[in-house]
Amino acid sequence: MSELIKTDVLIIGAGPVGLFAVFELGLLDIKAHLVDILDKVGGQCAELYPEKPIYDIPGIPQVTGQGLTDGLMEQIKPFHPTFHLGEMITTIENVGDPLFHVTTDSGKTFEAKVVVIAAGGGSFQPKRPPIAGIEAYEEKSVFYAVRKMEQFRDKNVIVVGGGDSALDWTLNLQPIVKRLTLVHRRDDFRGAPDSVNKMRALVAEGKMDLKIGQVTDLEGADSVLSAASIKDKDGTPTRVEVDALLPFFGLTMKLGPVADWQLDMQDNLIKVDVSTFETNRPGIFAIGDINIYPGKLKLILSGFHEGALMAQKAHHYVHPEKRLVFQYTTSSTSLQKKLGVS
Repeated sequence: MSELIKTDVLIIGAGPVGLFAVFELGLLDIKAHLVDILDKVGGQCAELYPEKPIYDIPGIPQVTGQGLTDGLMEQIKPFHPTFHLGEMITTIENVGDPLFHVTTDSGKTFEAKVVVIAAGGGSFQPKRPPIAGIEAYEEKSVFYAVRKMEQFRDKNVIVVGGGDSALDWTLNLQPIVKRLTLVHRRDDFRGAPDSVNKMRALVAEGKMDLKIGQVTDLEGADSVLSAASIKDKDGTPTRVEVDALLPFFGLTMKLGPVADWQLDMQDNLIKVDVSTFETNRPGIFAIGDINIYPGKLKLILSGFHEGALMAQKAHHYVHPEKRLVFQYTTSSTSLQKKLGVS
């Protein structure tokens, strides 16, 4: 059993709505930890369209997904949230009234008075490459994310993909692995030009290998890889020794473990009370695109509104002994002091 990480509120999802929830909770003296399956904050905005303009954020005529994320991170600095990235929540267990033990797929356990699900359309799941039998090697020799670089030290590693994730991990892992091979179906990369140049320089210096083609077959026993077959564009196979395969084929949205949390669902979305955005399980809230109610609009600004009302009810659970007095940041010196602008 891992050591409990105690917090007032655990927010599942570090997209714009989850980030703004930190602000609304912070104004009410409520501390938060956030967990996200991605390895960076920003959710769908930062992962899928970081440079795509958004036009419907009130008071901001145009902002990119990354720009909005950066602004929200700056806004919540006074409240010092703690992030746990690259992790997926697996279970939510009631241990009090309300009090929850929440576990992740890496074994972390949180104790929280309130849980807020701000997971967008669900969890981002890695796309599995079309390689026969790959499932047998997953989590032992095949990994879709790098959580601890040290586990790859002095090993033969194949990275598959042509985007930023594949290139970034190629450059980060190359100095510590025994031999690194990057495989991409074409000699044209979608990642940052600087990363591409650095990768090609390592290839030219003989410090890593670049194979243009596709991984077609895997060899190994007891879920442990020993070799992979790579076919080039002409169909010629090459056998490469490998201890770990890291495919980066992008992400897809799936409901994930949310379906197992005993929540009332409709069309794979979580039903909520429209006055508080609380679910059927007291102390568990759902805000943003993951929830459903009459008149629901899947807009970021709607999620911001839902986060504000959620925080009012969350205060009842976190500080039951305190009377909640509604205040405006424009006129309240106590709120301004919390924000560091007094």
